[in-house]
Amino acid sequence: MRPSAPVTPGLVVVDKPAGITSHDVVARVRRLAGTRKVGHAGTLDPMATGVLVLGVDRATRLLGHLMLTEKAYDATVRLGVATGTDDAEGEVSATAGAAGVDEQQVRAALTGFVGDIEQVPTAVSAIKVDGKRAYQRVRDGEQVELEARPVTIHELVVHDVRRSTVEDLEGLEVLDADITMRCSSGTYVRAVARDAGALLGTGGHLTALRRTAVGPYDLGVARTLDELTDDFEVLPLAVAARAAFPAVDLDEQQARDVRVGRPLDLALDTLTGVFDPDGEFLALYEPREGRARPVAVFVQG
Repeated sequence: MRPSAPVTPGLVVVDKPAGITSHDVVARVRRLAGTRKVGHAGTLDPMATGVLVLGVDRATRLLGHLMLTEKAYDATVRLGVATGTDDAEGEVSATAGAAGVDEQQVRAALTGFVGDIEQVPTAVSAIKVDGKRAYQRVRDGEQVELEARPVTIHELVVHDVRRSTVEDLEGLEVLDADITMRCSSGTYVRAVARDAGALLGTGGHLTALRRTAVGPYDLGVARTLDELTDDFEVLPLAVAARAAFPAVDLDEQQARDVRVGRPLDLALDTLTGVFDPDGEFLALYEPREGRARPVAVFVQG
């Protein structure tokens, strides 16, 4: 459904279904919004569901800053089987089983990843290697080895551990662990499953992944594609920015300075949204060299 009037610049928080790519969602929202100027703040794998934050029109410039924020997930880790993609969509690469592992060991292994860690991203990530996506190199039959990166897992809670068998693998005994996780941007939940499996000697991969939040935007404000088709609307830029960043309301002179990109005499602690007296979102400013200086200006002078 194409809107009858120009769409207000802002965010669209989608509850992505399984089985489609993030780029499929972008294409659908472009049609609904009637503009090609739609981008996303971090992708979700086709298997994954949940919060996918899109920007429409000028709000696409906000996405790069939102990509740096904390994310939250619900997931199911299967121990006993490893796959080439570290998730259920990949070919099985090892079947050690989990008969010799108990629930206490599983809980200890998974919660041991909490904190600042060095994580090797999954080989089928979107990270570029010599200008080419790692996942494309894997699809082309290349061996991909990525370097470890510093990430932070703020919280990892194991809710349930269940023992079951996989009939397609001749009744192989496995353990499934339901977890929730809060982590820094750039953390791969699939890599946690892989590394827990390696630690326990069982192999591991994800069988389910649902992103429940990207920064302040959670499932409570997310809408399905069907809901957006029936009633397409965006989270206005000013509302989105106030939710994601500290906010400062400016006077008229300060607002005029911001519109032409001038620094301000403001004491800021971090990246901050600045607003004119009428509440319009003007720009993101950061503390630098003793003053508040523009990082991105969203209005014209």
